[in-house]
Amino acid sequence: MRRRVVVTGIGCVTPLGTDVETMWRRLLAAESGVGYISLFDASQFPTKIAAEVRGWDVSRVGENPEDWKFQGRHTHFAVGAAKQAMQDAGLDFRSGTAPYTSTRFGVYTGAGEGQQDFHRFTGMMMAGLNGGDKLDSAKFVRRGIETLHPITELEQEPNMPAGHLASLFGAEGPNLNCLTACAASSQAIGEAVEIIRRGEADVMLSGGAHSMIHPFGVTGFNLLTALSTRNDEPTRASRPFDRDRDGFVLGEGSAMLVFENLEGAQARGAKIYGEVVGYGSTADAFRITDTHPEGRGAISCIKMALADAGVGIEDVDYINAHGTSTAVNDRVESLAIKQVFGDRAYKIPVSSTKSMLGHLIAAAGATELIICLLAIRDNVVPPTTNYENVDPDCDLDYVPNVARQHRCRIALNNSFGFGGQNISLAVRQFEG
Repeated sequence: MRRRVVVTGIGCVTPLGTDVETMWRRLLAAESGVGYISLFDASQFPTKIAAEVRGWDVSRVGENPEDWKFQGRHTHFAVGAAKQAMQDAGLDFRSGTAPYTSTRFGVYTGAGEGQQDFHRFTGMMMAGLNGGDKLDSAKFVRRGIETLHPITELEQEPNMPAGHLASLFGAEGPNLNCLTACAASSQAIGEAVEIIRRGEADVMLSGGAHSMIHPFGVTGFNLLTALSTRNDEPTRASRPFDRDRDGFVLGEGSAMLVFENLEGAQARGAKIYGEVVGYGSTADAFRITDTHPEGRGAISCIKMALADAGVGIEDVDYINAHGTSTAVNDRVESLAIKQVFGDRAYKIPVSSTKSMLGHLIAAAGATELIICLLAIRDNVVPPTTNYENVDPDCDLDYVPNVARQHRCRIALNNSFGFGGQNISLAVRQFEG
């Protein structure tokens, strides 16, 4: 018999709040974390807006910023979110007071690559070109050796946040990272849950961290025509499911959750936010940047999550959609929901909190799973803001613009990533 897995701690660092309750309050108030980019000069870019984490550093969670000066923004965010989650769970492996051994405590992150040092790279390019039009690779490398820091380069590896968290909290169990684009942290959570279910660990710290608000990141998404260019109205730019949507708004941040086997959590009297009951993971096997037009991968992973949870279509009370605000994603996700739920699809509140948070890429799924747990806790669902014009292909109940009181016992969280990766997670109100 597989073990039951519950959530006992949550934490986040996001554009709408650097703690869970602030983020939740602002989401329910339909506030936006989107503004003009301040991390670099984006005045010449097609997209000049993003959802940044502003005015925060690791000192807010008791860390000395000097100790983290070589780590990237995403690692800082991961540390902030994880320290909140571990404190919330009331677990301290370093003190020896945790009722588990450290080898039964693991970390599974869905973290992106480290911060790209655009300015030093530009200096290397200028040295290599030296006023000409052909690259002198020897000069390029020489400038790199002179200016790049070895630790900063090491921190480019996407597994580094997981390593730092293991060291910080004394997690000597499984330590893994996956980077499946926008589905990464949801996949990490699903796999972390499976590790506990199989009995390979008792506690897993899992979630995501990412920051792509830098010249390379914005350039790449602009080349893919994936970003909104509604620069004159930053707070209205992300408009999932709206007829006039023109792309997503890039965000950054981290969300972390503590997962425990139910028996252990109950034995120590832990606060329980909810139970993870379903996990579905599929691939479109279609195209790197587009989902299958018939939503085959999305349909399959939603069905898989429901089957894993042992629940029917009548049991789902809320769906936190992937809802990126791109033309293709929103249409296909709506189609997939209708294909799975039939007429019931029109009775389930579906919202995209990316309309306010922006798209946190690898960290998006974990953030949105926390939102599902809070919706269950408070029986209220957050809105999809900037929903003003009906798209005939997107005709579900997207909770337009205003949060809604709604009985919520089981919630579904969808995450669909570039590369055709699809993840659905089902969480349920804990009932003993």
